[in-house]
Amino acid sequence: MQAEGFPRRETTMSDKRKIHDDSGQGLNRRQTLECMAWAGAGLVWTLNGGVPSAKLIGAAEAATASFSFAQISDSHIGFNKPANPNPNVTLSEAIARIGGLPNKPAFMIHTGDITHLSKPKEFDDADQLIGAAKLDVHYVPGEHDVIDENNGEAYLARYGRLSQGKGWYSFDHGGAHFIGLVNVHDLKAGGMGNLGAEQLTWLAADVEGKSASTPIVVFAHLPLWTIAPEWGWGTQDSAQALKLLARFGSVTVLNGHIHQIAQKIEGNMTFHTARSTAFPQPAPGAAPAPGPQLVPAEQLRSYLGLSSVRIARGKGPLAIVDSTLAG
Repeated sequence: MQAEGFPRRETTMSDKRKIHDDSGQGLNRRQTLECMAWAGAGLVWTLNGGVPSAKLIGAAEAATASFSFAQISDSHIGFNKPANPNPNVTLSEAIARIGGLPNKPAFMIHTGDITHLSKPKEFDDADQLIGAAKLDVHYVPGEHDVIDENNGEAYLARYGRLSQGKGWYSFDHGGAHFIGLVNVHDLKAGGMGNLGAEQLTWLAADVEGKSASTPIVVFAHLPLWTIAPEWGWGTQDSAQALKLLARFGSVTVLNGHIHQIAQKIEGNMTFHTARSTAFPQPAPGAAPAPGPQLVPAEQLRSYLGLSSVRIARGKGPLAIVDSTLAG
């Protein structure tokens, strides 16, 4: 497997799922182990002119960055089952890791499932733990954040006061345009995500006046590419959103929900899902259904983690560094 200039493919970083290249042939054992090693050690992904390269953390040279930001996902505060009886502790560890980054991030993105049951105390606890980072935080909801009796009003009251519709919004930072989308309302067959006509109309207007050279970073809870439709790991109308972004030279799509790293490079678009800070889920095909995966307690932190993203102004590259809570 090439680390630089490799062809487009889809991968999920797990020893439980067969990994395919573009020819449809399964990768051999050596290549699969290399992918697994990348996942465990953490990766730096860099885009230059739409061509991706990847290097292990430690082997990669530091990027000259205008700014960086951190991504966390799927904190599930309030969860108390054996897969992780105390996700508050592991979220706190993730926040401490962010605090220890060599260069302080400009802000943090949380890609949803802040809580497990949308309860006020769960939101309160999450706010207290995440607040320790002392960073501005940009949120999008997960499906677990909108199951209060008023279908997400508790989430909007806390995090969506300046948003549109059910919580979507955009902002600019350091020459890049960030778009927070909501795809956890009105879920479709199998639990597939849904953006809806109103949000898609808003998105078209939001990017209409942007130069094609503007780096675009999109973040939402459910993946905006189809990973496993039988498990609801995708968004039914994502193709309409991606079509609106196709003219931009650099588009990065950050998601959560599946609690494991999955990546795809397609033309000028990089898709990346983050680890959870709470518990892992099985890879598709490794279990009858998705859900919290019980692993030995001493291994749990190797399945949990965070992402750090760097953007260099005027050069177009964007690097994603994944790290676990282990070690």
